[in-house]
Amino acid sequence: MGRGKIVIRRIDNLTSRQVTFSKRRSGLLKKARELSILCDAEVGLIIFSSTSKLYDYASTSMKSVVERYNRVKEEHHQLMNPASEVKVWQKQVASLRQQLHYLQEYHRQLMGELSGLSIHDLEKLENQLEMSLKGVRVKKDQILTDEIKDLNHKGYLIHQENLELHKKLDLYCQENTELKKKVYGTRQANEANRSPHTNYIFNNGYDLHAPVRLQLSQPLPSKNDAPEKSMKLG
Repeated sequence: MGRGKIVIRRIDNLTSRQVTFSKRRSGLLKKARELSILCDAEVGLIIFSSTSKLYDYASTSMKSVVERYNRVKEEHHQLMNPASEVKVWQKQVASLRQQLHYLQEYHRQLMGELSGLSIHDLEKLENQLEMSLKGVRVKKDQILTDEIKDLNHKGYLIHQENLELHKKLDLYCQENTELKKKVYGTRQANEANRSPHTNYIFNNGYDLHAPVRLQLSQPLPSKNDAPEKSMKLG
C-alpha cells in the first residue's frame, strides 16, 4: 500500500519536528542546486530553523542574488505606479537624445566640420584620428602579411607539384627509353636469327641454294674403240 497523505500542519513532537526539518531541508537544498544547474538559473535560498539557525544556498553569491532581488523589486514597484513609469521613460528618452546628439557631433567632426572647436578639442580629435589611422595601417599591414603568406604557401605547393611533374616526366622518359631498347633489340635479334638462312656462296662463285639443272648428253667415243662399220647385206 502507498503512503497516506500527510496533513500539512505543525508537528507537535519536538524530535519528529527536528527529523522532518533535517530531511526536508536537505531535499530543498538539493532541489535548489539541481534547478540552478539544469536550468541555468540564479538561485538563492535562505532558511532559518526554529532555533534561529541559518542555512543558505546561492548559485553565484548570496549578496548578488539579494541585490538583484531588491533592484528588480524596486523596478517592478515603479512600473506598478503610472507616474513612476512615466518618469522612467522620460529619463530613458533624455539619455537616448543625449547619445544621439553626441554621435551626430562626433560624425560632423570626423567629416571635417571643425567650427566651434577649441585647441584642446582639436588636439583631442587629432589624437583620435592618429590612433584610428594607426589602427587602419596595422590592419592593412596584417591583411597584406596574411596575403603574402598565403601566396608563398601557394607558390611552395606549386613548386612541389612542379617537382613531382618533373619526376613523372623523367620516369616516362626512362620508360620510353627502355621500350625503345626492347623494340630495337628485338628487331636486331630477329635479323640475327634470319642471317643463317642466307645464301652461302663458295669462293668459286657457285651458289649452294641455286637450282640444279641436269641435262643428258651423248657419251664421247673412246679412242680404242674402232668405228663401227655398217653391215653389208648380201
